[in-house]
Amino acid sequence: MTYPFLGRLRVIESSAFIAAPLAGLTLAQYGADVIRIDMIGGGIDYARMPRMPHPEGRGRSLYWTALNKGKRSVAIDLRKPEGRELIQALVTAPGPDAGLLLTNIGTPWLSHESLAQKRADVISCTIQGNGDGSTAVDYTVNCATGYPVITGGGSSAAPVNHVLPAWDIACAYQAAFAVLAAVDHRRRTGQGAELKLALSDMAFTMLSHLGVLAESELLHQERPSIGNHLYGAFGRDFATADGQRIMVAAISAGQWKSLVNCCGISDSIAQVQRELQLDFADEAQRFEGRDAIAALVEPWFAQRNAQEAEAALEAHKVCWGRYSTVQELLAQDARVSTDNPVFERIDTPGIGQHIAAGAAVRAPAMERAPTSAAALLGTHTDEVLEQVLGLSPEAVGRLHDAGIVAGPERDPSAAA
Repeated sequence: MTYPFLGRLRVIESSAFIAAPLAGLTLAQYGADVIRIDMIGGGIDYARMPRMPHPEGRGRSLYWTALNKGKRSVAIDLRKPEGRELIQALVTAPGPDAGLLLTNIGTPWLSHESLAQKRADVISCTIQGNGDGSTAVDYTVNCATGYPVITGGGSSAAPVNHVLPAWDIACAYQAAFAVLAAVDHRRRTGQGAELKLALSDMAFTMLSHLGVLAESELLHQERPSIGNHLYGAFGRDFATADGQRIMVAAISAGQWKSLVNCCGISDSIAQVQRELQLDFADEAQRFEGRDAIAALVEPWFAQRNAQEAEAALEAHKVCWGRYSTVQELLAQDARVSTDNPVFERIDTPGIGQHIAAGAAVRAPAMERAPTSAAALLGTHTDEVLEQVLGLSPEAVGRLHDAGIVAGPERDPSAAA
């Protein structure tokens, strides 16, 4: 679902991969008119896996279409000067809620300086790999954060990469926020802004925000590699009698009390505290005694199947979660279904009907619009050129004839 908060804002997006498209998607989900510019035939990530199978060859990318819901699509030959001029014109078109560029493609003709010559109050947000302009992606940044050394029993000799592109995601939301902050600043001062956001800066500043850098600098220590234990309190996964695994977390005093009561281990916990001379009312001491606590909790899970364990955990208000595959999640968890108002079913050209997420924020009193599926490349080429730039249908036709613009592309499912 889409909220109307940014209903008049127009953002031109020229991007690839995750961070910049996700930033654009976020703005679109709150009502901005995000116009995505793509090379005719698609850019470097247009066919990225996973893809829908198609009898005639390459099917549409589920990855690309998921990140580009709710956006209008314009297909332009970026290699031609005339195509680049069109994009510059779209970015710098007049209007108090226009003049916004979101990109991670560093090209001189889309530089803030070149755009500001055409519109002095232009706002550009460029997502980079490193702050010096050199290349980096989530995985080459994450390896430097120290997390792979402590993830899942990892070590310096055998680091463990997590598969979630966490820094891309954080970077996307930071970029969307920065764009809106710059828009607010422009409305108050009339000044544009050049925004640059490096993926590596996003990761390393987050280490600062979470206290990891200070821990290393001031305490001269590294986080331990502790498998699936929760750092700094008590939490771990446990196996049930039927082979399922459940994660429990006891961070707060209330969560700890609920877990102890649920498992019926109050007396055993008291004895362990005396033996170890620890006070498990303190979360740090629970962390210190984590192995002894786990040894008491483990048999409780081993004596129950998942259904029995989950019912008891829920009854005692324990903080818990079930491990599942994505297919199991879709089949079993109402939180990822249309019972949850942040999800809906949409029909994407070339893919078909499927579940899709709108904005994750819930604002029950606000009227919301259905999410529009990712468009076929060039679906809105004529519409945007005529509306934004005021070109006549004849002028747009000449651009088509010259191969400078295109669209819409053929629906790959139409011939199936």
